[in-house]
Amino acid sequence: MQITIIGSGYVGLVSGACLAEVGNDVLCLDLDGQKIQMLNAGKIPIYEPGLEAMVVRNQAAGRLRFTDNIHEAVMHGVIQFIAVGTPSGEDGSADLQYVIAAARNIGRYMTDYKVVVGKSTVPVGTGDKVSAAVKDELTKRGEITQFSMVSNPEFLKEGAAIDDFMRPDRIVIGAEDARAIELMRTLYAPFQRNHGKLLVMDIKSAELTKYAANAMLATRISFMNELANLAEILGANIEHVRHGIGSDPRIGYHFLYPGCGYGGSCFPKDVKALLKTAKDEANINLKVLRAVEEANDTQKHVLTQKIKSIFGENLTGLHFALWGLAFKPDTDDMREAPSRVLIADLLNAGATVTAYDPVAIQEAQHIYKGEDRVRFASSPMAAVEKSDALVIVTEWKEFRSPDFNTIQQLLLKPYVFDGRNLYDPNLVRDAGLNYISIGRQ
Repeated sequence: MQITIIGSGYVGLVSGACLAEVGNDVLCLDLDGQKIQMLNAGKIPIYEPGLEAMVVRNQAAGRLRFTDNIHEAVMHGVIQFIAVGTPSGEDGSADLQYVIAAARNIGRYMTDYKVVVGKSTVPVGTGDKVSAAVKDELTKRGEITQFSMVSNPEFLKEGAAIDDFMRPDRIVIGAEDARAIELMRTLYAPFQRNHGKLLVMDIKSAELTKYAANAMLATRISFMNELANLAEILGANIEHVRHGIGSDPRIGYHFLYPGCGYGGSCFPKDVKALLKTAKDEANINLKVLRAVEEANDTQKHVLTQKIKSIFGENLTGLHFALWGLAFKPDTDDMREAPSRVLIADLLNAGATVTAYDPVAIQEAQHIYKGEDRVRFASSPMAAVEKSDALVIVTEWKEFRSPDFNTIQQLLLKPYVFDGRNLYDPNLVRDAGLNYISIGRQ
């Protein structure tokens, strides 16, 4: 099938590469000429395990191409995926200007039947706005060309996006005409050979499904973080509690890990957007979700509170080693990352920082350009050397089994603050380190 992907960011690039991988003819559009040059040279602007090799492989096979020519892109695909960004506005609403602009470009240049597919995460009702924008442009041209509107939200985890796309748990299709549904069934047939995973529903339900999924996962995280804070005060061990409730099949173990808050490009933005949609469109205050957001904002300061409980409110003259900058492992994404809140807190209290991350240092150097109180190390132990304490913020695999005796020797003061509960407390303390984690005394 001939497919156009409008927007060559995270979702667009992963979707385009995976669709090309199974034999489709994919053309990815982006208006950033520099990004297109990079992609055509076989380099990708984001970090995602396995993505660069997949892009290069499909480019070489002629199944995946990149362009900044809007007319070429619209003419190419029968299926037109809109995968542009929907950043949060100042009021928390999703900014749809790029989505609507993409829809208008389709209407401006299309000459035959198209399936317009919303892949971006958008508020309920966006499908109607996209359809109206396409129709408006067709009317301006005096055209009566037919098209179908589909919502096909993505459920990709950063760090595991290729596996999520190639072996999906479910494929949600919001559509209301048979022709579009059949084309989408054909498109996704290679990804569900074992058993059917396609869930067909109306467009608004598909749009809400995406927000509901992320809101539910965010809720589990905030709930466990609040329980962890309670367990710590009461003298319970949150890891024991986690196993106790996770063994219940009605609850399960996923997203029950306590920590220092969620971040990234999805959960914070989508929670805000769903709260805004509920208030503006339905005059409903989603009290549970509001509490989820507030709990997460508070949790991002929990490591600061633990550090100050040991060293005092004024951290002037103290230097901290940070392990982990990305909001989660296997990505370089630092949007809304807990590390950024922690670093800001430490700097405001007078401290300095040396940070290490396997892939996010380049992104961090851009964020902290000109900030000489934040330095970066080439290895975990290089960050630890001559620091007053070690703070673990992201649960990268390479942090799971460090040499605690070496850490004890390199630190000026024997303190480890673990925001992800990576270690057995007894093992760390046997090395002569004071170990402070989340939800465990």
